[in-house]
This record gives sequence, C-alpha cells and structure tokens, in this order.
Amino acid sequence: MSDDSFIREVNDEMRREQAQKLWDRFGPALLVVAVLVVLGTAAVVGYRYWDETRANRSGDAFSQALKLANDGKSNDALAALDQLEKDGYGAYPLLARMRAATVKANKGDVDAAVKDFDDVAADTAIPQGLRDMARLRAALLLVDHGSFADVSSRVEALTSDTNPLRATAREALGLAAWKEGKAQDALKLFDQIAADDGAPRNARERATLMSELIRGSGSAS
Repeated sequence: MSDDSFIREVNDEMRREQAQKLWDRFGPALLVVAVLVVLGTAAVVGYRYWDETRANRSGDAFSQALKLANDGKSNDALAALDQLEKDGYGAYPLLARMRAATVKANKGDVDAAVKDFDDVAADTAIPQGLRDMARLRAALLLVDHGSFADVSSRVEALTSDTNPLRATAREALGLAAWKEGKAQDALKLFDQIAADDGAPRNARERATLMSELIRGSGSAS
C-alpha cells in the first residue's frame, strides 16, 4: 500500500468517526426536528383544507339562500339565512344577518328589518365600517317608514366631511327633512352633496335635482 493510499484511508476513517460522534450527539435532536417539521407541514395543509372546506360550504349555503330570496321564497330564504347565521363560517354569519334584514324589508316587515339592522349597528364585535353600513340601511328604510328624528338618530354621525358614507347619509337625512317640511335643512344637505367632489356622480346628480326642486317650489325661501 502506498503512503497516499494509507493517508486517504486514515482520513476517511477519521471523517467517519467524526460523523459518528456528531450523529451520536445531535442525531436524535435532528430526527425530532425533522418529525416536527413534517407534522407542522401536515397540520398547516390540513387546516387550510378544513378552512377552505368550511368556507366553501358556507358560501354555497349563502348562494342558495340568495336564490331562494330572488325566487320570491322569502320564508325559505329566511330559514336558510337563520341556519347560516347559527352555524356558518367566517364572514357568512354576518352576511346572513344583513341579508335577512333585507329580505324582511322586501317582504314588507320593515319594523323587523330596522331592528335587525339596529342590532348589527349596536354589536361592538362587528367592524365599525359594517356597523355604519347597517345604521345607514336602517335609516334609508326609515325615510319612508319613520320620522326625521328616526333617520337623524342613525345617520347624523355619518354626515361628517371625512366619512366615506357621507353622501348617502346626507341624502337620507335630506329626504327625511323634505318629507317633514324642513325645506331649509333639506336644501342645505342636498347642496352639500352636489358640491362634494368626493361624492358619487349619481348622488351629486340626484342632489342637484332635489335642490332645484326645493328652490323651484319656493318652500325654502
């Protein structure tokens, strides 16, 4: 055997001994880490599948409830939405609450619809934006079925210049004011909408028409 061959064999043996020592020292821990990584990955994949399955099931149930409502089967739609509110997943229970209120309004049960929207608006567990939307929906129903005070109590806080719902809130308040003969108050609100570059164009157009109507009637003079 040549010296080079001998040296290579010695080096190989030393490397094997070092590798064995490293394995004896760290091998069990590395195995545990590897097992944990595999288990963790399996858990994440399993959770995602479970999460998507529940969301898809709730989504399908919500779509079916909407179809029932669109087909004029209000009672069946309300029953489906009530069940979804109880056992739905993610955002669907809240969507079911909001949609159920709309179905009740469409079938003529305005008082129940307003109560449902008010309940959502009062629920501090719900994001503020959705609570404001529920407050606005109740106010819009009360334009025709309530008083100016009823509408104002729900949307006055939404009419500030920085609120994204201000145009619709002002419109609801303006219509309620006009309905009760508060022409000056109504005109002020409609003028605000018409001059608001941040308001939707159709809202500005409606406000302009209402302002012209009020001025033309002479009731605001």
